[in-house]
Formats: sequence, structure tokens, C-alpha cells
Amino acid sequence: MSLNFLSNGKYSNTLEIHYYFDDLSHSMDANVQNRCEYEVLGIIKEVSRLFAVDITIETEPTGEGGLKKWLKVVTKGESKTATITTAVIVSFLTVLLTTPIAKVTEKLIDKVFEDTEFIEGEKEKQQLEIEELKRNALKDAQEIEKNNLIKKKKSNFYETLEKYPKVNKVSYSVTDDEKVIVIEEKTIKKNEFKQYILVSDDLEPLKIEEAEIEIISPVLKKGKYKWTGYYKGEPISFYMKSNEFKTLVQTGKIEFKNGSSINCFLNIRKRINNEGIETIVGYDVLRVNSYFQNEKPTETSEGITHRRKKEADDSQTRLF
Repeated sequence: MSLNFLSNGKYSNTLEIHYYFDDLSHSMDANVQNRCEYEVLGIIKEVSRLFAVDITIETEPTGEGGLKKWLKVVTKGESKTATITTAVIVSFLTVLLTTPIAKVTEKLIDKVFEDTEFIEGEKEKQQLEIEELKRNALKDAQEIEKNNLIKKKKSNFYETLEKYPKVNKVSYSVTDDEKVIVIEEKTIKKNEFKQYILVSDDLEPLKIEEAEIEIISPVLKKGKYKWTGYYKGEPISFYMKSNEFKTLVQTGKIEFKNGSSINCFLNIRKRINNEGIETIVGYDVLRVNSYFQNEKPTETSEGITHRRKKEADDSQTRLF
């Protein structure tokens, strides 16, 4: 993708979304269109947040030929740098919307900035501004790649279109104020939509190697019952999945008193909702490293095994 910031002396900061239909009509279900637009607006706002730019988004009348929708990104400030940034945001957005879920990487940012063009008289000045934008974007590359809100909203967008029989493809391009296309149209066909849809709302779990949990209520009998405890000052319910530790408790070899706690490997399960909001759906203790009674730590067998393995791995790493 080539990023041309200027067309006829004007900045290209308008995203054109073109819905293609399997008939000759020029209309689509209003609920479907509104839902799609809502998801795209959410992505634009999140990208602008990552670029730390305060923007407004203006919509323009739809066009025919299937159905075309124009979304113009405008900064609330008037500086040249901010104007250039909106052009970057729109171009960046087209890459995000046309990159499958599993393929978003740091190269995405390089792709946005390749082969830029400027007004000849201000080329050097603008080049410095572009390089600064690129440096800032590269710093956020990892956050962008892992941004679950963007992933979810993109997934919602394509899932909505996939369920709508009338649309057979969608395309994106960047235009100037006269609707002149300045970045080549990129088309996604309906049979490709699945590549953009999340297969599950479950997120990568958060793994804490040495979490401290104060035990409120242990489970003393067999079965899939939840323990309760305090983690970071908040009460939680969790599954004790360390069979070794459960056996020690159930056979009475470990007795819990007020203030008893454990140091453990904690797995925090998370899920994302349709608005891109992450929620915690469960806690699992996968290994107990040690337990505390009267503030005195006692290392478990599995804790000792894990510690020794980690020390051996660290020692091996230092050799290289």
C-alpha cells in the first residue's frame, strides 16, 4: 500500500467503504449498515487514541454503485502535524481492516508509511514529521498487535456482513475532499470474511508465576468446588488444580488458620464482550509453590521441582 498524503494539494483523510451487492440495488438494511459503521467508528477512535490525537469523525452522503460510505477524520486542532496525522490514521485504518486477524504484525506500520509523497516545497519539514509519527507508531506496535478492542470490533464488522446475504464483498480506499481515490482500492470478498472473525471471545489467559492468595475458605472434600481467598485485596473464587496440594489439605497434613496464605502459579481466564471490554471469568491455581502458616513459608514438592528447573534453565541461558 502506498501512502500519498496529498491529492491536488489537499490531505487525504477520508475513508471510503464500498459495499458490493449480489443484485443491482443501491440500498442495504439500515440496522446492518449502522452496526458496521458503529464498529468502524470504534476502531477509528481506538487508533486515534493510540496516536494520542483528539479527533472528530464526519460522515458524508452515501453514494451508489452498490453502496458507498465516506468517513472523514478531522483533528480538533489546526496544526499541520495534526492534519498529517489524520491522513496516517485513515491509511492505517485501511491496513487494519484488510489484514486478517492472525496476520497483524509490526510490518503493518512499515506498510502504512512506505512510499510517501509530499508537497515539494515542504518535503524536508514534512519528512521529519512523518518520521516522528512512525517512531511513535512503532513504539505502540506491540500494543496495536495485541489490541483486543480493535480485534473484536473488526470481527464484529465482518461477522455482521457475513450474516447479511446481500453483500458479496466490501472494499476500502482513501480519498481526498473531491472523492478522488488516492490509495488503491482494497477488496475483501465474502469467502474471505472468516479470516477476519474471531473464533472465540476467550482471550489469552493472564499467567502469574508467583501470586499471593490469602485463603478464606479451602475445600476439604473431593469434588469440583471453588476455594475462596483474597488476591490483591479483593475476594476471589478459584479452582485449586494442584492435585498434590489438594491431597495435602484433604488428608489433614495442612491445616488452615486465620491469615494462612499460599504462593502459587495463578491462571486468570479472560473474555471480551461485543464492546471490546475485557472481563475476568475465572481463576485457577495450577501449582502451589509454598504455603504460609504464622508467616513461615513451607515449600511444596512441586514448588521445589519448579524452582530447581527454573534455576537450571537460567543457568543454561547464562552460558550462552
